[in-house]
Amino acid sequence: MVEPDFIDPPTPTVGELPAVGDPLPEFELIGTDLSQINNETFAGTRLIISIFPSIETPSCQEQLRRFHEQVAQLDNTKLLCVSRDLPFTLKRFCAAEGIADVIAASAFRSDFGEKFGVTVRDSVLEGLLARSVVVADENHRVMHTQMVPGVVTQLDYEKVWDVLS
Repeated sequence: MVEPDFIDPPTPTVGELPAVGDPLPEFELIGTDLSQINNETFAGTRLIISIFPSIETPSCQEQLRRFHEQVAQLDNTKLLCVSRDLPFTLKRFCAAEGIADVIAASAFRSDFGEKFGVTVRDSVLEGLLARSVVVADENHRVMHTQMVPGVVTQLDYEKVWDVLS
């Protein structure tokens, strides 16, 4: 799969990521088995929410793989991967990669993007979710956030690791 020719245009969004210290916004997503996934699914655990435009691109696949490697080394920490891809697409990718210990979820019929301020606007990718990450502690208080300014640029994975170490 080739990245689009518009490599890394700015991706303006509908709002801002939650602020450090704030509680996670309430969310509802659809899991790869079509079950409801929400804040309560992760009660009592630290949470990395890895948000990306589409698992169909190499940059998004790299993001999922990198966080998957990271979270495997952490105690009491779950990884939630979120995009507007259909649940079937996320399930197919995770199965093909042998990724069974993360939760992939779709925001295709959810206001997740608006609540987290990550829905892309004024772009050819309008409606998709901007590449970003939100890290929360076991009480679901935001510990770290980052959104990159483009489509292909990767997150600073080391900062996420530092926050959780």
